Amino acid sequence: MTLEGQLALVTGASRGIGAATAKALAAEGAHVILTARSAGALEAVEEEIHAAGGSATIAPLDLTETDSIARLATAVAERWGALDILVLNAATLGSLSAVPAIDPAEFARVMTLNVSAQAALIAAFDGPLRKSKHGRVIALTSSVGRKPRAYWGAYGASKAAMETLVLAYGEEVEAVTNIRVAVLDPGATRTKMRERAYPGEDPASVKPPEAVAGRIVALLTEDFASGYIERVG
Repeated sequence: MTLEGQLALVTGASRGIGAATAKALAAEGAHVILTARSAGALEAVEEEIHAAGGSATIAPLDLTETDSIARLATAVAERWGALDILVLNAATLGSLSAVPAIDPAEFARVMTLNVSAQAALIAAFDGPLRKSKHGRVIALTSSVGRKPRAYWGAYGASKAAMETLVLAYGEEVEAVTNIRVAVLDPGATRTKMRERAYPGEDPASVKPPEAVAGRIVALLTEDFASGYIERVG
């Protein structure tokens, strides 16, 4: 499959894996809708895409405000009709702490963005995805969602819940639509979130976001069944 002329929506597209993925998708001919909270950072990514000959539209919004997601979905449906690719990349790390020390308010914020917002995105864009000939949903996860690690309980719980949610959706739509759902674990990648979690790590010792973006783009041109899970080496 080719991505030429397809419409993609990438969350958390202002930096890191999201920005790299948006640029990679645009380079393959997709029109990319960029979402994140920072309009300035999104504009910088959009300018890079346009300078390289690609096509993009920015849509600054806070994903924790579900009304904003619904409004964006309505605007996308009215302007383009179908959505071909949804990349669920946006997430927050929260604080790394022992489970008994987890702050309830912060835990609620982590779950809101990493789980509730993903559910809202799927619900809002289910209609446009169903109108695509090859609707694809790629969700970014973490190994701590499947293999618990000390002090990563809050983030790991959110990723475990997100995976269950996304993969259940894939099971629901596979037999009755053209939508296919996959979960991708980027592994150790040079991002701001990684820098926060491992402040003493040499950034050059881990792969750049472009490596993950390249695999996402390659996966989107392949034929896979819903429930596909991969860790990027």
